[in-house]
Amino acid sequence: MSKKTNENTPALQNDAPKKLRKSATTQHRRGGFGHGGMGNVEKPKDFVGSMKKLLKYMGSYKIGLFFVVIFAVGGTAFSIIGPKKLGNTTNELISGIMSKIGGGAGIDFDKIGGMLLFLIGLYLVSAFLSFIQGFIMTGITQRLTYRMRKEISQKLNRLPMNYYETRQHGEILSVITNDVDTLSQSLNQTATTLITSVTMLVGILIMMFSINWLMTIVALVILPICFSIIAVIMKKSQKHFRNQQDYLGHVNGQIEETFGGINIVQAFNSEEKNLSEFDENNNMLYKSAWKSQFFSGLMWPIMAFVNNLSYVATAMLGGWLVIKGKIKIGDILSFIQYTRQFTQPISQIAQVSNMLQTMTAAAERIFRFLDEDEENQVAENHAKLLENGNERNVTVDDIVGTVDFKNVHFGYDPEKIIINDFSANANQGQKIAIVGPTGAGKTTMVKLLMRFYDVNSGEIDVDGHNVKDFDRQELRQMFGMVLQDTWLFSGTIMENIRYGKLDATDEEVIAAAKAAHVHHFVQTLPSGYNMVLNEESSNVSQGQKQLLTIARSILADPKILILDEATSSVDTRTEVRIQKAMNNLMKGRTSFIIAHRLSTIRDADLILVMRDGDIVEQGKHEELLEKGGFYAELYNSQFEKAS
Repeated sequence: MSKKTNENTPALQNDAPKKLRKSATTQHRRGGFGHGGMGNVEKPKDFVGSMKKLLKYMGSYKIGLFFVVIFAVGGTAFSIIGPKKLGNTTNELISGIMSKIGGGAGIDFDKIGGMLLFLIGLYLVSAFLSFIQGFIMTGITQRLTYRMRKEISQKLNRLPMNYYETRQHGEILSVITNDVDTLSQSLNQTATTLITSVTMLVGILIMMFSINWLMTIVALVILPICFSIIAVIMKKSQKHFRNQQDYLGHVNGQIEETFGGINIVQAFNSEEKNLSEFDENNNMLYKSAWKSQFFSGLMWPIMAFVNNLSYVATAMLGGWLVIKGKIKIGDILSFIQYTRQFTQPISQIAQVSNMLQTMTAAAERIFRFLDEDEENQVAENHAKLLENGNERNVTVDDIVGTVDFKNVHFGYDPEKIIINDFSANANQGQKIAIVGPTGAGKTTMVKLLMRFYDVNSGEIDVDGHNVKDFDRQELRQMFGMVLQDTWLFSGTIMENIRYGKLDATDEEVIAAAKAAHVHHFVQTLPSGYNMVLNEESSNVSQGQKQLLTIARSILADPKILILDEATSSVDTRTEVRIQKAMNNLMKGRTSFIIAHRLSTIRDADLILVMRDGDIVEQGKHEELLEKGGFYAELYNSQFEKAS
């Protein structure tokens, strides 16, 4: 999580980023994202459509791509000419030797030297062009992935809450990390390799036919044999590679779970059982890995043997053609070099085709993510305020904190309404408690208030203005939230509190910490406010984390507060401290308190009792107890459990 956040970010805590990291890490270790080895190639659902989108996306880099093609073709072409020129040099050398034997002038070293210098020049130009091509392509790839990550990051802030709640966190993080990295690496390799391989294949064929068509036909006979061998071996090894990935996932998953719960394993003396399970999985991994590596290792020795047979046939035919005077010895040398090079672009194209499938599948998921429906961030008709005879937009500073729920109906599925005709009023500075059994709709009301979801019918007003008439970011700046699941990022305590107001001074941070009853605790730490919290914030207690999030909300100074089960996971003594901190936080602010411990909301100005999406009772604590209704039933059941 970046520590640099828009200054309008509300004091909203949740544990999603931690879950994202953990879930994605687990899936990645278990091979759950489809990036495996040989035989585990991921295929896109719409290859052509995804490639068109990717090419369109790369349209802004077309000038650079044009030069990549030119330099790649040029660099390959110059390297292809080399063997032919080397053969000519050999012919000149042999001609000079024969001339010397016949009493002639002998070897023309100046001419041979010039030919060798020309050959060196060819290879230098080829290397230079290849370097320039690689430099340009790397720049294009990095700029493209930089732009893509930026667009994904912006997209994350525009997606509705429903998107996050209906997908696994690891799936989302996989797009941001794995898929973008896969696209970046694969695009750089596939683009250049495809261009150079096709150029080399065509160029070598032309050069081979220019030397002798009969020798070329003989050399080409080897291709179907090579392809048949590759097909047979890949078919055999494919299932073993898949098994290897599966069992690797089992082994990594078991190790991760064992280390994560090592105290439970040791407490129940389950070391032997875990070791037995690990040995079983490890043995299966060993067998599948051995078979997959064995079959894939067979490919190159067999292909080398077949290729060597081709070289022998080529050399024998070439020797016969030399005797017949059809070609020269140097031509055989050039042809054998071309024959050795000929299989290289074929194998590269085969590898690129697999890489292209994986790259396109990654691009497909990225574009699918970027095409997701977004949350409308800007209000169509912004709330207005009449001032000096002129209308102006209502700002956060104008809000005092009066909230009205008017005949609200809502369902996550429009056909299944869970909030039925909800109406309630909260005046400025009031403490509104929302209680009820699990699934009654308490947290849903909070989500509607902050427009994580929009109501199906009815409306929610803040100071008489419909929440839909505020920009979402502006609306959420009015609220501060303290949740049961605290969220702190890896950084200092000072930075974590300042997250509520990024431009706050150190003095303001410390004042907020004092109000949250956390200052004394921080002073006892080795580095005080500069102590760094680790990734899981495990170097402070749950109660201390809760107090830090309260300090963050105090610093943010929101107009309206939402406290969702903020004390449910701490002991009674810590609960008292947190309750004092929350009382300081709630002073002068409209507060919505969601609680299961009814003893914590006895002093609320209004208690809304929810059941099955409806308010069945409302009033103060004593009034509701006297009625002897559903609230009294809930309260007495907790008292009986406590006693």
